Amino acid sequence: MITVYIDGASAGDPGWSGAGIFIKKNNEVERYSLPLGMMNNHKAEFTACLKALKHCIDNEYEIVSFRSDSQAVVHAIEKEYVRSPEYKPLLEEILQLTKRINLFFIKWVPSKENKAADELARKAIHLNEGMHDKIE
Repeated sequence: MITVYIDGASAGDPGWSGAGIFIKKNNEVERYSLPLGMMNNHKAEFTACLKALKHCIDNEYEIVSFRSDSQAVVHAIEKEYVRSPEYKPLLEEILQLTKRINLFFIKWVPSKENKAADELARKAIHLNEGMHDKIE
């Protein structure tokens, strides 16, 4: 089983944002810091999940267990519902992608258990330099 820790971060509301993805597979780890452009923190959290799912599918991971400290993302996926119209398209895409993985799990974890992904997301905020014309 592949364990995927995800986090989104924003320097403002909205502000420059980033996604952190930390993947444990057997004795190996993968680390990704992805700049996301300008968005709020919740959108960064959903986008981090989306990017991680696409990575898992691209790499043909069959059994994945996601971990996130975002209750909004975890609850939205578990209930297959989000109230805010801004996040509905993201949730719909996430749900479609989860169906392409043989076994997909998601679990909420406290922030202290998600430090690696958090550090990667914060690093990604700074990778937005030079992207000031690219606003999402």
